[in-house]
Amino acid sequence: MNGVPSNWGAFFLPMSQIISSKTKPRIAIQGIKGAFHEIAARKFFGQDIEIEECRSFPELFDSLDQKIAPIGVVAIENTLAGTILPNYALLRNSDFRIIGEIYLRIEHQLMAIENASLESLRKVYSHPMAIEQCREYFKPFPHISLVESEDTAASARFVQESNSVELAAIGSRLAAKHYGLETLRQNIETNPHNFTRFWVVVSKDQTAEFVQNPNKSSISFVHKHEVGSLAQILLLLSGHGMNLTKIQSLPVVGQAWKYFFHVDLEFDDYEQYQRAIAAINFQVDELMILGEYPRGQKEG
Repeated sequence: MNGVPSNWGAFFLPMSQIISSKTKPRIAIQGIKGAFHEIAARKFFGQDIEIEECRSFPELFDSLDQKIAPIGVVAIENTLAGTILPNYALLRNSDFRIIGEIYLRIEHQLMAIENASLESLRKVYSHPMAIEQCREYFKPFPHISLVESEDTAASARFVQESNSVELAAIGSRLAAKHYGLETLRQNIETNPHNFTRFWVVVSKDQTAEFVQNPNKSSISFVHKHEVGSLAQILLLLSGHGMNLTKIQSLPVVGQAWKYFFHVDLEFDDYEQYQRAIAAINFQVDELMILGEYPRGQKEG
């Protein structure tokens, strides 16, 4: 594509008003530098980017809404921990839409300051999810306590600032690099089949400037309260050649026994996909397209 830097990948058109050719893309992430969100952002956009750190997912969407950053990278599901359900609501209730996805292998490193060792450690800090994914590794070391914190990268920064050989963190290789820590042990996660899927989101008014040739869609709908209505919707999608790769339900707040259904569809024919959406539109009380985008490359 003419005018597009090669490290932005094959899924993007020129950024025009969003990002001028003289500036780096500014990407909002959950967490601080060294978090797995930063790794995902760099995997998608390349290394020549700027990071907007956000302490939480609501703060991330606020930063987009306030135009502090034009692009966000948002985790949505993990193969071990499951779906991050609140992020569906954050996206659905926002003015932002998905323009891409990233699949990232999550590899946990044990890191500490120089001269620290497994014998010197007394406490290891990390996000609760990371601790659970690495707990088995520490069973032979009863002298080490595992301490929960808000973020893997923030734990690495805390260990750096503490400058104590008794403290360590679980986090990414990038976190160790950012905060000048030594890696005591690599890949200490119990299950190596640990992957996280991330969305790339932008303002819905700007999606056309980013995406071409989509072959995946994320939709949200509330089906009519009739016997067999959900089955009918799924049959219609299947009958139009849609490959349903994910279906997730969430309660509609304030309406007992009514649910939003979030469905990911893969397709090869965009016109056929449009016909499928038109067909189910008559079967639902509410339908929202959360994003149409190129499917991401899965690892493993």
